[in-house]
Formats: sequence, C-alpha cells, structure tokens
Amino acid sequence: MKLPRSAGVFLHPTSLPEGNLGDDAYRFVDWLEAAGQSWWQVLPLGPPDEFGSPYRAASAFAGSPGLLADPKAHVSADEVEDFVARHPYWTGEWAHFAGAGAIADQVRFEREWNALRAYARDRGIRLIGDVPIYVSDAGADVEAWPELFAKGEVAGAPPDALTADGQRWGNPLYAWPIHRSTGYRWWIERFRRAFELVDLSRVDHFRGFVSYWAIPESHKTARHGKWKRGPGAELFRAVEDALGSLPLIAEDLGVITPAVYRLRDEFGLPGMAVLLWAFGRSRNNPHALRNHRENQVVYTSTHDTDTAVGWFTALDKRAREATGLDPAEPHWGLIELACVSPASLSVAPVQDVLGLGSEARMNRPGTAEGNWSWRLKRGQLTDEHAARLRDETARGNRLSR
Repeated sequence: MKLPRSAGVFLHPTSLPEGNLGDDAYRFVDWLEAAGQSWWQVLPLGPPDEFGSPYRAASAFAGSPGLLADPKAHVSADEVEDFVARHPYWTGEWAHFAGAGAIADQVRFEREWNALRAYARDRGIRLIGDVPIYVSDAGADVEAWPELFAKGEVAGAPPDALTADGQRWGNPLYAWPIHRSTGYRWWIERFRRAFELVDLSRVDHFRGFVSYWAIPESHKTARHGKWKRGPGAELFRAVEDALGSLPLIAEDLGVITPAVYRLRDEFGLPGMAVLLWAFGRSRNNPHALRNHRENQVVYTSTHDTDTAVGWFTALDKRAREATGLDPAEPHWGLIELACVSPASLSVAPVQDVLGLGSEARMNRPGTAEGNWSWRLKRGQLTDEHAARLRDETARGNRLSR
C-alpha cells in the first residue's frame, strides 16, 4: 500500500481525560483537525488485562467495554441478533467466556466507536489501530480454540544488550501447522475485524511471523529459548486472498534480519523509524533521517519508549549536544525532523507535543505494574499547540487540506 504524505498524533482513548469514547474524544478530533493532522493512532482496542495492558487483551476480537461512555445504554434483542449475524466467527465464544451482557456491550462499543469514527472521517481524520501478534494466556481465544496454540512453550524475546535475561512475556505461541491446515481462518477473521474497526493497523512484533523466540514454559527467564520459524508470506497471502489489500504497518524495530525486510517489502508494507534512536553513530542506522524511506512511518517516540523530553534529559551533556536539538525544546526539534522526513507518515505521541517528561510515559517494557495509566488533563492541549503543530506539518508538506 502507498500512504499519502501526512501526519498524525498518538493517543489511546484511555489517556483522554475521561478515559473513554465520550465528549473528550470528540474534542480531541476537533483539536487534530485544527492541528492539520490526518491520523489518530491508538493502542489495541480489546479488553485489557488486570494491569491495564491492551497487549494481553481478553479477546483478539472484542472491543473493550471499559471504553464505553454510556455502558448502560439500551440495546435491543434485534440489535444483539444483528451483531451476532454479522460476526458469527467469534461472538458465541466471547459470550461463553465473558458472560451475560457480553454481546450487548459489543453492540454499544460498535455504536460509540462508529459514531466517533464517522465524526473523525468528516473532519479528514482516519484511525490507526494496533494488532498484537500474541493473545492472552487467560483469554477467550485460548479457551475457544485451544488447538491453535502450542503447548509447553511461551513467547518472549532473547537476551540482548539491554536485558541479560531477555523478556519472558508468557503469551501462548501458535501451533502454526494447525493454522496452516485451516487455511489461516483465525488470522483471516482477526484481520477482518481489525480492518472493520480502523483504516490502518500497526502489526506488533512483525518479525515474529518470520521467526520467533520460544521459551520453555517452566523457565522463569527467556535465556534458554530458541528461534523457531514462523509462517512468513503464506499467512499474509492467505489474508490478502480473502480480504484484499493489506492496510498494515509492519513494526520492524529491534534486531531485524533480512528475511523480515523481505517479507515486509513483498507485501509493500510500510515499516517504522523512531527518532529517539536516530542519533547513533552507525552509518546504517535505520532511524537516522538520512536512511528514512518513503514507504515508512516515522515516530518521535513510541508507547514503549521514554518521551522525547524524558529521553533527552537522561542523555549526558555530550550526547545532548551531539543531537543538535534545542535543549529548551527537544520535543519540537524531533517533531520538526519527523515532519521533514522522507517517510510518508509522521506520528508524534501527545506527550511529545506537550513536552512532557518521563512521568508521562505510557509503558516500561518488562514491567507489569504502573503502566498504561497516564491521562491527559482537560484543556492541556491548547489552540497554541494546535497552531504550532499545524505550522510544522505544513512545513513538511503534510497537510491534507
């Protein structure tokens, strides 16, 4: 797919002042329009786990009832029946897992989400979602389709320079031969649902479709895992054959092999660059502005990193000077670089627009507690912020209208 030259802002609905799809969400859309933005990026929309993580959602298909502005809105029996008829693959399993009222909540979610999305579309704003590669070990998917998941091993990432023990995520891995035997039906339905809800989806841990780190379930760290081969192009070809073009962003961050880039490019998927990592000395640093590509999404920072200001503050004096950023406003320096990047799409988290420090970061990978809780204060995003962001967006030739 080819992205138009444009810009967007990242903010999950739980970070809105009320934390839901109510009036604050509509006010944010108005602010995005004033700021000349074309995209609103969010995290996965499923029901989060007990720590608030949307990457360990209770369902790969259901929307989170916690996002509802009116959780007691009336839902008729006809509306429930209609929703089930349009979503036959997963609604029965979700109702069995989540109990009475589960489908009525999905009707409410569809009602509120579609209304917000239509409001945004009328103002030139499209939605970017997120598809986690893995599902919860305690969710509806494992309960409903146990044969699709491997036994005895769990997901994670190998040891590296930052984590000597690696990362043991604990999510169940996929029994890929079984998925293959079904024609990847579960994945087709999962992507069908994603494409129904948003205009573009980031695929988390894209490299895991080429090869993934499998850790013995009994091990407490990721040290003694091993690489296993994923389904590769076969899966995405099945999805493409069933659903048509793939409106996806490949999260290709970290230590990436040539095979992952080949898979990304075979389907024309834009990859990612993160400007916090743009200042290393390596000539081949993919995040450095000189190495950005047109078919790419450039971020100032992400939900898994520190904020721009938090990152800059943590650098020593020499490293700060080497960035060439204004110490008074390093966040605007990164936003300016993102806007002038060759990458088709630039995205800045709201925290970077506001110039907030580490106290406002969304997630600290490898730490279960204390994440996903940051919230915007009403009135914190001002007309002045919108005007300045619009000016930078215009300088980068990213205004949609």
